[in-house]
Amino acid sequence: MGLLQGLSTEYKRISIVGMAKNAGKTTALNYLIEEAMDEGMVLGITSTGRDGESTDLVTGTEKPKVFLDTDTIVSVPDQLYELAEAGLEILRMTPYKTSIGKLMLCRVADSGYVQIAGPVITAEHKDMCREMLELGAELILIDGAIDRKSIASPETSDAIILATGAVLSRNMNKVVEETLHLVETYRLPCLAEEKKQLLAPGLDKEKILIAEGGRLRELDLKTGLGAGRYLDAEIGPDTELIYIPGAFTKSVVSDIHPAKRKQVTFVLKDPTRIFIDAAVWQQLKKRGMKVEVLQNIKVAAVTVNPYAPAGYGFEHNALLSAMQKAIPDIPVLDVML
Repeated sequence: MGLLQGLSTEYKRISIVGMAKNAGKTTALNYLIEEAMDEGMVLGITSTGRDGESTDLVTGTEKPKVFLDTDTIVSVPDQLYELAEAGLEILRMTPYKTSIGKLMLCRVADSGYVQIAGPVITAEHKDMCREMLELGAELILIDGAIDRKSIASPETSDAIILATGAVLSRNMNKVVEETLHLVETYRLPCLAEEKKQLLAPGLDKEKILIAEGGRLRELDLKTGLGAGRYLDAEIGPDTELIYIPGAFTKSVVSDIHPAKRKQVTFVLKDPTRIFIDAAVWQQLKKRGMKVEVLQNIKVAAVTVNPYAPAGYGFEHNALLSAMQKAIPDIPVLDVML
């Protein structure tokens, strides 16, 4: 049984997330599409933006095209319909709009290359994915064509496949370190249900919340950025939880006394709110910082690309082995092999 067949028994929507441009995201997407063709699985293919063009619209570098097999359900904006090399049967005109036209749900009648696009609004994306499943898709692959932080959100998909590679650094150990850091933060523990219930009354207000002694206090702050000293003053002997609705950065915690940092648990909506690099994160953890989330991100697999457009690269098996050793409990693949 292939990777995709196994994942389809557990998930219905999988996002493919690149850690950076040219990390091999589209190559990973094409690998999974080929595997689905071999397995006879009907896929739904969509995007959080636009993908499938032969040249990257931002960097100007060549990109792998997206080849779709017959019966695949795909979202295509009406302005790109005529550009498809595949034969497309229009199943439904959706109300979802993009900068390049209104989205249509199509079935591939004749195999070929297709430029795909999808809604950028999360609620619309969820609705469209549900429609694709109703039209017969067994599993939906979502191409993360915009910022990796937003596409990785657990509101967008059930799990992600993370594409990483040499483009991150000329130092292979650095590539492994940064990838491991992202995987670890995505898999942060979820807050216990009774503690979620304690925070629940204030979560819809998008303000910093402090839980202490079974009570909930709301601060007149929507972000912790630049508010470290203020938070430090608000932490009392009974403070247990601090909910941060916005970005979680080094500046949020650096001005909080180390003893108080060890006392409390910082709570985030999900791991995409974290903007702390690997080295600083490890230092803060060693000093006792605790972070939990309301909802974490399931990482279903990691793909590695040993080549960078700048002309350097690593030996295939060296990068693959190093990544597998660092992340032993998740499938790690070099799809070029």
